[in-house]
Amino acid sequence: MYELGDRFGIDRRTVSNILKRHDVPMRRRGLVPEKVDDAIHLYSLGWSLARVGAHLGVDHTTVLAKLRERGIPTRDTHGRPRS
Repeated sequence: MYELGDRFGIDRRTVSNILKRHDVPMRRRGLVPEKVDDAIHLYSLGWSLARVGAHLGVDHTTVLAKLRERGIPTRDTHGRPRS
């Protein structure tokens, strides 16, 4: 979806909506358990969610969700622990 969005100059969500409208089956990309371990390690080294996501080829919200599933405390945009 990202590649198609870039190619046609549209947002990835627009691509997703068009594909859904035409019943195109889509695979879900996520993080396999081993990659979640990598994400936790990189995040604990001080990497941002965005940087971890870019490194692993997923959106930062995917990383955030997986960290929360594992009970990993997260930081705000200033690096402070979230309350």
